[in-house]
Amino acid sequence: MRLLHLAGRNQPAPRTTRVAGLFALALAALPMAGCANLFDTKEEELVVPDVPAEQRYNEGLTLMQKEDYSGALTRFEDVDRQHPYSEWARKAMLMIAYVNYSQGKYDECIGAAKRYLALHPGSADAAYAQYLVAAANFDLIPDISRDQTRTQRAMDSLDEVVRKYPDTEYAVSAKKKLEMARDQLAGKEMMIGRYYLEQRNYAGAINRFKVVVTRYQTTRHAEEALYRLTEAYMALGVVNEAQTSAAVLGYNFPESTWYKDAYKLVQSRGVNPQMNNQSWIAKAFQGFKLGS
Repeated sequence: MRLLHLAGRNQPAPRTTRVAGLFALALAALPMAGCANLFDTKEEELVVPDVPAEQRYNEGLTLMQKEDYSGALTRFEDVDRQHPYSEWARKAMLMIAYVNYSQGKYDECIGAAKRYLALHPGSADAAYAQYLVAAANFDLIPDISRDQTRTQRAMDSLDEVVRKYPDTEYAVSAKKKLEMARDQLAGKEMMIGRYYLEQRNYAGAINRFKVVVTRYQTTRHAEEALYRLTEAYMALGVVNEAQTSAAVLGYNFPESTWYKDAYKLVQSRGVNPQMNNQSWIAKAFQGFKLGS
């Protein structure tokens, strides 16, 4: 992922002599009775003066270049905490999201990016923050055998990038990820549909393959889904629907091995693939040709 350049100008550290002079004046102003308490104070209880926001932010960038992501994250968090209303805090907030993403801490990335969007929805970097949310959700997509709630969440956030920021480079990447997420959901439906076929639950299988055919036509699972519909309808004796699914398969994937198998399957009943334009299968593909 391309890291946006958010660095500002380097700001030199305060002069040592100036710091020493300020510290001496502070000591002189304290009542003498308080001196003993001052020197008895434990080191960890001393209040460390704030470092300028720009300096701390650039320290974070330097540590990132050295691949010290933990140290970089600390610097950016310091900026956000110590200078909450500054421009550098806004930049640091986005870098916190990015560092978490680069380290595989996706939930933390999502939280930081959403916080950025809530506070700075109209900023120039809002598109990038939205993309980080989508990319993190995408990387959390589980194995196909598991619950796909995360996949749907990823699709929703990817679609938001495309919808809100259509002319950005992030929309281009989001579209590619969106198609991959759709393929994942289609694969899940196919897995369940095949199981139902094995159990001879043909109605249940048809319902799963129907989802693939109507919602995920552009995925690689579409042609197998059409063949499986042919198979399930033939098993139920609904030959006209079997003929239609085979015909739609042949129209969109004439060279497919799935079509060759579907052709043989309907011919085993003495018929050929034939389109029924009133069938839901034909209507699902009306005016749409896969592979064109």
